[in-house]
Amino acid sequence: MLIRYFMITIAAILFFVGCSSKRESEQVYNKPGSYWYKQILKSTAMGNLDKADDAYTSLASEHVASPYLKEALMILFNAHLEEEEYLMANFYLDSYTKKFATRKNIEYLKYLKIKSRFKEFKHPKRNQKLLIDTISEAKEYLQKFPNSIYNPMVETILTKLYLTELILNRDIASLYKRLGRENAAKIYIQKVNDSWLKDTPIATSDSSLFEKILQ
Repeated sequence: MLIRYFMITIAAILFFVGCSSKRESEQVYNKPGSYWYKQILKSTAMGNLDKADDAYTSLASEHVASPYLKEALMILFNAHLEEEEYLMANFYLDSYTKKFATRKNIEYLKYLKIKSRFKEFKHPKRNQKLLIDTISEAKEYLQKFPNSIYNPMVETILTKLYLTELILNRDIASLYKRLGRENAAKIYIQKVNDSWLKDTPIATSDSSLFEKILQ
């Protein structure tokens, strides 16, 4: 009898919560673009990025040509970047680039993408593909925009990535040596010798060094 009463109580609670949620969702729709934009500003200011994301979804769905979309995308990109939520940050940056890239701002947007990828690179030993891809993007950027005002920052990022790559290659070569895999070790030793930073006095590859390089 007690169990039955308990189950009925739980069912009633779920029913009323569901009805309440439904009423709430039914009330918040078909709002003007300014409403959703204000919700994005309010939610990001409060640090509630999930709610800000939901507000953007409503804005983009209900107002596909809204003038608020442009600024909202950049606000959410920066907010997620600040919180080190790089997948979401890059989602918003990619969306912005797809919708609003022009000849005048494309080099800035490409620079932001490289910067975002660099910030994402927190665990070098787990992100070798990200390392290689970011190096490739930075090199391509310098070739495509040789006169960009952002080149000094991109060059700094690229140098730090090359240093990280050098350390990783040394580590991998050392590991293969310990495992007795001499042929594999030689491949990575050659990569180290081919690096233009090979004479850099880096004597250790502990995490603190990685952190200093990647700052």
